[in-house]
Amino acid sequence: MVGDKRKIAFFGEKSNREKLEEDLYSGVLKTDEEFVNKAKELSISYKITEDTVKIKSLENALVGEVSTRTTSETKRKRIYATTNAYKIVELLGSKIVSSESGKGSIIVFGNKITKSLANEYINEFWKSNVSLRFVGDIFLKVFEKVSNETPSIGKEYDVLIQQTNYTHQKAIAYLDNLIERDIKLLDKFREKLKVDLSQTNKKIQMASKIIYEGKIGKVSNMEGNMLQVTLNSDVQAFDTDWNLIVEPGGNAIMFLSDGETGKIGDEVVIENESLCLKNSKSCLSCDIIISRV
Repeated sequence: MVGDKRKIAFFGEKSNREKLEEDLYSGVLKTDEEFVNKAKELSISYKITEDTVKIKSLENALVGEVSTRTTSETKRKRIYATTNAYKIVELLGSKIVSSESGKGSIIVFGNKITKSLANEYINEFWKSNVSLRFVGDIFLKVFEKVSNETPSIGKEYDVLIQQTNYTHQKAIAYLDNLIERDIKLLDKFREKLKVDLSQTNKKIQMASKIIYEGKIGKVSNMEGNMLQVTLNSDVQAFDTDWNLIVEPGGNAIMFLSDGETGKIGDEVVIENESLCLKNSKSCLSCDIIISRV
């Protein structure tokens, strides 16, 4: 299995973006320079990376994937292959929407121009009874030719070889089991991603409420340089993991800086992003995040 490492993302007005994609994937654009010039002409921003992993070894099989992402979902087309069998599955998120299987074949994933050129050069270079080692050489030669005629694939590739002693029936059974386990793992990964994203969004929302200016509360008790501050009704406090630790009206612990003075009843404020006592301007410190309700 051979896979290039290029990934292209487009940003810009939809109709112009679709025009650029059509020219790229139909073969109108033949070089990186032509692609760059066309993108500028259409006012489309783009990002090209050359480190995408599209194929991998997974136990006794090889897996290749192409995917497209929208704002709401990811569509994947995967091929799982081992000696004497392959299975192609199409996924929407982590749900299989279609599948097909076979015993042996040369299969090309990609856009219209990539598949057309690859099939043309495979027919040109292929020889009957070629050994597995030389199959890899042929595929690399095909990739080199195709990458010279379309900027939709890059010039860096991954090459993987897998050999087993499976019969076709055993290979299909093995792939069925492998795919089931792999999709379950993908589902767990997606769920974790959703949780992480939800937590990140929560942190962003909470961070927007951090107080940089305004009234915080009043000193209700003092012990040396340690102050007990009763928070105002619209103020709360969190730890650094955004766990609520002091509710509105509750007491938070703060500390006077060395040499600073204060008294019970002093108002605590944040002025110019600095926590202090309003009247004396004595500086305070704390290990909590103070925010609005």
